[in-house]
Amino acid sequence: MNHVSPTLRPGASPTTPAMPGVITGGDAMPIIRQYLRIALRWRYVILGAIAACFILGLIITLLMTPQYTATSTIEISRETGQLTNFQGAERETGVADQEFYQTQYGLLESRVLAERVATQLRLVDDKAFFERFGVNQDDAAFREANGRYGAAGRPARQRIAGKILLNNINIAPTRLSRLVEINFTSPDAGFSTRVANAWAENFIQTNLERKVQATSYGRNLLQRELAQAKERLDESQRQLVTYAEQQRIINLPAQGSGENTTAERSIVADELAALNTALSQATAERIAAEARFREAGRGGQSSEALRNQAINTLRQRRAELAADYQRLMVQFEPDYPPARALQSQIDQLDRSIAREESRVSGSVQAEYRQAAGQENALRERVERLKSNYLDLRRRSIQYNIFQQEVDTNRALYDGLLQRFKEVGVAGGVGVNNISIVDPADIPQAPSSPRLLINLAIALLAGFAIGAGLALALEQMDEAIADPGEVERRLGLPLLGSVPKVEGVEPREALLDRKSDLVDAYLAIQTSLGFTTEHGVPRSLAVTSTRPAEGKSTTALAIATMLSRSHKKVILVDGDMRSPSVHHLGGVDHDRGLSNFLAGQDNIGELTFEMTDLGFTAMTAGPIPPNAAELLTGHRLQLLISRLLESYDHVVIDSPPVMGLADAPLIASRVEGIVYAVESHGIRSSLVKTALQRLLAANAHILGGVLTKFEARKAHYGYGYDYGYGYGREKVDTSR
Repeated sequence: MNHVSPTLRPGASPTTPAMPGVITGGDAMPIIRQYLRIALRWRYVILGAIAACFILGLIITLLMTPQYTATSTIEISRETGQLTNFQGAERETGVADQEFYQTQYGLLESRVLAERVATQLRLVDDKAFFERFGVNQDDAAFREANGRYGAAGRPARQRIAGKILLNNINIAPTRLSRLVEINFTSPDAGFSTRVANAWAENFIQTNLERKVQATSYGRNLLQRELAQAKERLDESQRQLVTYAEQQRIINLPAQGSGENTTAERSIVADELAALNTALSQATAERIAAEARFREAGRGGQSSEALRNQAINTLRQRRAELAADYQRLMVQFEPDYPPARALQSQIDQLDRSIAREESRVSGSVQAEYRQAAGQENALRERVERLKSNYLDLRRRSIQYNIFQQEVDTNRALYDGLLQRFKEVGVAGGVGVNNISIVDPADIPQAPSSPRLLINLAIALLAGFAIGAGLALALEQMDEAIADPGEVERRLGLPLLGSVPKVEGVEPREALLDRKSDLVDAYLAIQTSLGFTTEHGVPRSLAVTSTRPAEGKSTTALAIATMLSRSHKKVILVDGDMRSPSVHHLGGVDHDRGLSNFLAGQDNIGELTFEMTDLGFTAMTAGPIPPNAAELLTGHRLQLLISRLLESYDHVVIDSPPVMGLADAPLIASRVEGIVYAVESHGIRSSLVKTALQRLLAANAHILGGVLTKFEARKAHYGYGYDYGYGYGREKVDTSR
């Protein structure tokens, strides 16, 4: 594996993500692949849950009692059809009034309707009905007398029966229509049909009864209001007549008055209006007579004189005589007898004309005086009537108040009377706005249980339960199963993973350069080359949380791989409590690390060569009484310094961390720590505790190695494989 994450800094704390089982970070696996990995890892749990739910669903379905659903369809109209244009006492519903339908749906599911249906079908006293729906009949309402239920418990049984019907009824409005389906489900197909039809019929009946009750209530209310309005009208009329009699106010009905008001006119007002009109006419006549009188003062030049036929005749005759007289004067003297005779006639005509003009002038003067007298008489009468009218107006203020009250009461009474008549007619001819479209038929097949649907639901439930269990187990499982979990759970850079092989000793597997073990550790060596600026650390220790996690095999393999890269390497067995390197070299551990730590300085006597693997090894030496005391001093640091003078790399097989103080002491002396973690073998919480101990000792942890990894159990998606099919030697990597 060429990519190596940065090493864990000293003092840093390995952390776990918020949700165990899901990788986070920039290089994390896609979420779908993560859940797929969880599903594959816990596939048997998921399949077991699905199988269990499937079998349980099948058993429950086969054991369920068949249920039959009967459906009746009704139509609920917004407007009520009527034979007249009169409105009833109920308010007419608007076209967009959706509350109307919601109210109707609620009425269809009302307790009163359910109990009414139960009563009509005689279910209240039907023992088979309560047994059919599994009602506990130990209640006092179900006490029997003479083989029948007692009458005392009837109200309670009615409530129970209504509740049973409500629990099994389903009101299903058809979307974007006025149709509503009434579905009733029970174990008896015939019973379901009877209840569905009875439900629709009783709903229609209750709707009609509500309308009748509303109309009846409205009629009674209007009747009471009418009686009160009649009393108020009579009282106001009596007050009006009494006041008019006291004040001697006499009014006549006005012509053209409306039906709802009593318009009246006063006699004084009528007389004043008539006299005022006569006064105006008399004034006009007086003015005309005065004009004629003034004009008559001019004598014969007045228009009256000019229009007088007698005067005009006399003047014409005088003109003729004057003409004859003038002809005589041409020939004769005035004393000529015919001339004197003509002159005498002319004088007589002049006197007649004067008398006639005087008569005309006197006639005009008499007409003027008569007109003036009549005008003055009318004016005096009008002034007297004005005073009387003003007095009447003052006395009519209260009268008008009483009159307005009479008009108001009469209008209110007439309106209530008309409404009372309309409500009575509307209540008698109203048509129900609810009708049955399709009555319920006896169902031929049960509506439930439905085997396929129930099994599908059981499969979905099983899958959901299995997925939940898988996620729960994934979160509770602290085992390190996949290489990616080394980084995700522990916060350690992953150096590589080692496959689990059995049946072959590690030394033999390392000698075969085509084995899977060699391929894995070559990758680990490559990763170690990127951990420091100078490549593979010169001194490193290999440790683990507990024994038998493969740390000794890892230390042996790292030393082998480094030696094959032409490096001079020494492997030191630092586990003085349970040494193992001497077994690999076929020697005893009479001389080794414990001797040097105890004071022996000759390193050459403490080492031996592992020629086949190409490096030098140092055993743990005799097992001391307390290894930690030997490691506490400066001798270990001195040993590493002297070994680095002769070797390129010093690899120490360190004891496990948990329960011992040896590993932290060794870790603080080397350049870096390689941490071995057993796949599917240890809880991550223990590993993190061990890492905290190493970090507390200021150890530099280079990374982790996942040992005993089985790719077929990981299902991680990386496709781990080793050796490319060359050989599959089985190696014991438990040490």
